[in-house]
Amino acid sequence: MVLNAIWLLFFFAAFVACLFHWLVLGDAGVFSKVMTESFTMSKTAFEIALGLTGVLTFWLGIMKVGEKAGAVQMLARLVDPLFRRLFPGIPSGHPAAGSMLMNISANMLGLDNAATPLGLKAMKELQELNPDKDTASDAQVLFLILNGAGLTLIPVSVMTYRAQLGAANPADVFLPILLATFFGTLAGLVSASFFQNIQLRHPLVLAWLAGMIAAVAGSLMYFARLSAAELSATSALVSGLVLFGVIVAFLLLAVRRKVQAFEAFIEGAREGFNTAVMVIPYLVAILVGIAVFRASGAMDLLMRGVANLLGLFGVPGDIVPALPTALMKPLSGSGARGMMIDTMQTLGPDSFAGRLSALFQASSDTTFYVIAVYFGAVGIRKTRHTVPCSLIADATAIIAAIAMAYLFFPPA
Repeated sequence: MVLNAIWLLFFFAAFVACLFHWLVLGDAGVFSKVMTESFTMSKTAFEIALGLTGVLTFWLGIMKVGEKAGAVQMLARLVDPLFRRLFPGIPSGHPAAGSMLMNISANMLGLDNAATPLGLKAMKELQELNPDKDTASDAQVLFLILNGAGLTLIPVSVMTYRAQLGAANPADVFLPILLATFFGTLAGLVSASFFQNIQLRHPLVLAWLAGMIAAVAGSLMYFARLSAAELSATSALVSGLVLFGVIVAFLLLAVRRKVQAFEAFIEGAREGFNTAVMVIPYLVAILVGIAVFRASGAMDLLMRGVANLLGLFGVPGDIVPALPTALMKPLSGSGARGMMIDTMQTLGPDSFAGRLSALFQASSDTTFYVIAVYFGAVGIRKTRHTVPCSLIADATAIIAAIAMAYLFFPPA
């Protein structure tokens, strides 16, 4: 229901914006621009899904090997004490817990290509436990909120863009991004607890949260001592080692337990192909809606209105140049990336707005894209409280990013 309302809002707002450009500004070509963009984005959405097909086919094949060899079940038992409190609807030792853990770990390490198929695998396993196949379960909602919040340990892509644009120290946004995503993740978890039976005050949950905070602090202490070049090299090493290590570990376990790894891979790969095909209509719908909203000028009008509103409340104008990235990120990852690059090119990567745009880009996720892909892959139409809780997590991350920017990079 919520996703349907937002999708319709994109088109109605775009139509009003087109009328404004035509009748007030005399721009009759805006309608043609919007339609051209809708056709282009339809093709782009299909190409994205087509590119996703290969990745899904490979990774769901590897996940099937791990599942049949017992690796996923081993991970599930490891996190079972915590997940029983956070996800009471998942039976003890269910493989969905292991898949979710692998997805969250991949997100933390910036392994985007691996995180998506792992997450889709988890979502399909959760759907098997879902009594109402048309409506998202509590476990699916919470998983998607945590996935979208995207706690990030190594923001490789943002550091790469900053390096390409000539930042003096591309890695100086590392700590602020980690803190902002951590606050966003906590906000998503707390907001979901108001709708679900989540035992946040349980001693075990508090112990896990304390352990995560300690792990984050330890990682910070280690990475803070590295230069930008060393940080980039270490990030690449850790990412590649973890990714390839998981593959080899699954294969070794399959050999040990006498599992036919190749046949298991083919079985999982078929699931990956079918999942990718199922995603296409949902992906086209949401990306075309976003493209129309942007091409009509509605996004520009929205950003101007937000800037003026912030001015009325005395919010400093320093953050305004970076706001397009924050406003676009829940709608389009590529659009937000383009706005971040434009801000850094225009004002400089080491300017306050340039750094803040980098924080915005890495501190929140493409909420509507993630919802469309993950729920679309299992045929869920009723998303319940997923959108509001995810937007709360995004908003918290954005506010935290602004606070971190003023703390670490105060404007002159």
